[in-house]
Amino acid sequence: MNILVTGGAGFIGSHTVVELIEAGYSPVIVDNLSNSDPSVLQGLKNILGKDIPFYQEDCNDYVKMNKVVQRHNIEGIIHFAAFKAVGESVAEPLKYYQNNIGSLLNVLNVMQANGIRNLVFSSSCTVYGQADVIPVTENTPKKKAESPYGNTKAIAEDILEDTVKAGLGFGIISLRYFNPVGAHPTAEIGELPIGVPNNLVPYITQTAAGVREKLTVFGNDYDTPDGSNIRDFIHVVDLAKAHVSALNLLQKHTDAPYYNVFNIGTGTGNTVLEVIDTFEKVNHLKLNYEIGPRRPGDVVKIYGDVEKAAMEMNWRAAKTLEESMKDAWRWQKKISNL
Repeated sequence: MNILVTGGAGFIGSHTVVELIEAGYSPVIVDNLSNSDPSVLQGLKNILGKDIPFYQEDCNDYVKMNKVVQRHNIEGIIHFAAFKAVGESVAEPLKYYQNNIGSLLNVLNVMQANGIRNLVFSSSCTVYGQADVIPVTENTPKKKAESPYGNTKAIAEDILEDTVKAGLGFGIISLRYFNPVGAHPTAEIGELPIGVPNNLVPYITQTAAGVREKLTVFGNDYDTPDGSNIRDFIHVVDLAKAHVSALNLLQKHTDAPYYNVFNIGTGTGNTVLEVIDTFEKVNHLKLNYEIGPRRPGDVVKIYGDVEKAAMEMNWRAAKTLEESMKDAWRWQKKISNL
């Protein structure tokens, strides 16, 4: 099957391209490179031994998307492409609603026009907000989003569910990610934030590499074992494999409209300070970090129950936090020439 991967030059998208090839799918990448780097394509070639079809296009451009879909006889889509910085979304909400919702509507219209049934959507655990009960299950009520970014994911899920309910023949799965970390074990691809990282682990690795002077931990007075926030950190390769499992599941539900959501995480939470400690131990380093004030909009703790994905998608995370921290540092050392 030919699978269109929007945002396929990004962190999660590029790792998913590798797993698609290894599972026998034929991926085609569309990415406007607004938040990724062309060097990723060479990294993919080094891993896979061949070039992956790539188009530098915007998912909001219906005509260009339609051409790619028709040229490659696309049979399914994995939609990653979106802006994803929480802080920026608070400052520029219209930019986020226009791009994240607009591009999804465009993808759905292209699918409908070309008779493409299957879509895997890149959602987020941000749809849960600060949940009353942890771990969250797929049935945990969605709360008002903490940011416009989070709200675009919640709105997108509603759009997808309504589209399937309309009986248009779609099969759609939304994957609610927790916190992807690590890098491909080859160190050919990994997280490559443009500018100052918004995520914890690239900030850790850049601090260790001397790119950043120090790391700030936002708060140590939360109601958690060591006072720092708790998150579910999942290795990006495990996360990538979940998209293959989702596509495989969609193949089994071709007889009727189908919509489902799955938590994609490890099922356990780690504090920010635990992640720092693990990074230091496995890589035999000391990090320059300090405790700062709480950051507005941060959820205290979130991690997910992932049994539904295990039962229905036959997927479970396999890699440890230690492996994630080793792979993240191996990648950082390569791109920093250390």
